[in-house]
Amino acid sequence: MVGDGSVRVVDNAGAGRYEISVDGVLAGFSTYRDRRDARVVLHTEVFPEFEGHGLAGELARGALADIRGRGLRVVPRCPYVARFIKEHPEYSDLVTT
Repeated sequence: MVGDGSVRVVDNAGAGRYEISVDGVLAGFSTYRDRRDARVVLHTEVFPEFEGHGLAGELARGALADIRGRGLRVVPRCPYVARFIKEHPEYSDLVTT
């Protein structure tokens, strides 16, 4: 299903979420809300038919790269994103409370 498909993470600011798609099909999302200096990541979900292909990690990586690129910090309220940051310390400098 995922195979060599094209994977893309985009910020859907109107919906307040990052979205991951595979070959143009929505596969999951991470919701957020913004504070003045930080983006609070609330929940991450990959749809069942796309699970088991590392897409949650790709989604977290893409979201965190975007947050860094905007010069923001992150408040990882989502347990998955908090764990991802713990396992990938290169993102720990982004964390704030």
